[in-house]
This record gives sequence, C-alpha cells and structure tokens, in this order.
Amino acid sequence: MQLIIISGRSGSGKSTALHQLEDEGYYCIDNLPVSLLPSLVAEAQLEEFAHFRGTAVCIDARNAWKYLADFGQVMDDLPASVESEVLFLDAEESALIKRFSETRRKHPLTTDSMPLADAIARERELLEPISSAATLVLDTSQMTIYELRDAIKQRLLGSRSGSMSVLIQSFGFKRGIPTDADLVFDVRMLPNPHWVKELRLLNGTDAAVRDFLEAQPMTGELYADIRNFLDTWLPRYKESNRSYMTIAIGCTGGQHRSVYLTERLFKNYQEQYPGIHIRHREIQ
Repeated sequence: MQLIIISGRSGSGKSTALHQLEDEGYYCIDNLPVSLLPSLVAEAQLEEFAHFRGTAVCIDARNAWKYLADFGQVMDDLPASVESEVLFLDAEESALIKRFSETRRKHPLTTDSMPLADAIARERELLEPISSAATLVLDTSQMTIYELRDAIKQRLLGSRSGSMSVLIQSFGFKRGIPTDADLVFDVRMLPNPHWVKELRLLNGTDAAVRDFLEAQPMTGELYADIRNFLDTWLPRYKESNRSYMTIAIGCTGGQHRSVYLTERLFKNYQEQYPGIHIRHREIQ
C-alpha cells in the first residue's frame, strides 16, 4: 500500500496538501496521533480500502511530544509492504506570522505566556523528528494555494512513475535561498542585464536578455560547468533511490541571469528526466 505522511508547521499549507490528495483518490485523515499509525496501516490494507489510490495522513504538533519523538521508530516498524513517503511543508517565519495575522487564526501552541513568534519557533523544534525523516520538503513561502496544489501533483504524485522528480528553480538572493533546495548555484558573477536600461524591465525568458547573456563568454563557461556537475552527479542521486531533487539557481533579484540559466538547464534535461519541472520564484 502507498502511505503519504504530511507534516509541517501550522500555516504552511498542510490542509491544502491533504485536500489535494483526497481529490486524487487517497483515503485521508487529519491530525492522526503517531501512536495510531500502525493500526491505521493495518486497517487500510483491508479489501474494502482497495479502491483508494493510497492513504494520506496529516501529523502535526498537536500530537503529544512523546509520540512525535517516536516517529522514526514507528515508521521503521511498519510492514515491508508499505511504500511510505514523508512530505514536510514549511515556510519562512515572517510568512507564517503574516498568514496567521491575515486569517486571525490561533496558532495551536500559543498561550498567554507564549506569543505567536515563539510558538512558531517552538513548533519547528517539536517537528524535527518528522522533518529529518522527510523524503520531500517544500518551501511554501512564495506559493499560492494553486501553486502548492500543482506542486503536490507534479512533484509528489508525479514521482510515482519510477523516475526521479527534478525541480529546477530560479530565485533572488535578496529574498533568501529556498529552504527546500538540495543544490544551490550562485550565478551573480555574470554581467547583470538589470544595469542595461533596455533590459531592466524584461526577464531571462525574453530574447533580448538571452542575446545579451549569450554574448558574454563567461555565461557559456558557467553553464558548461553547472551542466557537467549535474551530468556527473544527478545519475548518482538517482542510483541511490533518491525520489526528489531541487536545484536552485540564484542571482541578485531572480529576474534575469538565474531565469535564463534555469530555462536553459530545464530544456537540456527534459528528455533525460521526464519528471522534471521548472519554477521561477520571483516572476511567478
């Protein structure tokens, strides 16, 4: 049977992810105590559950700390017939605080003596046993609900074809490195189209920006080095049964240089990795 564990800090999008899996035909349960996971797995393997695509469970900090600490052992003790994956959703603390402020929801860990910011930080500590076991981590700081639902379909469910799911995304260092990145390449040494008046309002998908960057010898050298690195090591990650790989390409603002190289790498690996996806964090 297929078992997907969804976890993450409050406000990171766990309910959206669980609803998406429900729409995809999974038997879903929210806020299941870790101690009841073995019983659920045993029940989900009964014949009456055979019509479901799999089972998805949301586990969060509302569990008692003792049970969260036992998460790794509980997962290790599951039957060998269970194909399990752990999806951990997270976001920058500033994004989480903003979401709670906008919705006026109460964080599950807040008390009279623990304000929101402290509760968010404490929650990350409590969920460490699950985050350290995650097979896929998604940073939802810059994602809309629709982008998160697409990410679940493409990255989590799309990986079940047996091929490694690869995400290549551009970003701007001024807004921080994506927390879910496995490999990060800094391309800020390239000449910046931002300082060319005619190119400033364009981005790396535009022909004029491509022409400008491709006219710089350094661009071709950097692209070749990154491609050679990925040609060497992506197959090794795949051989180690890695299901997901996130490659982040960063420049200052995430508009020109990183977008251009991300597009070029994506096109290069499309045939080799059918489960490849592209995302431009700062222009989408």
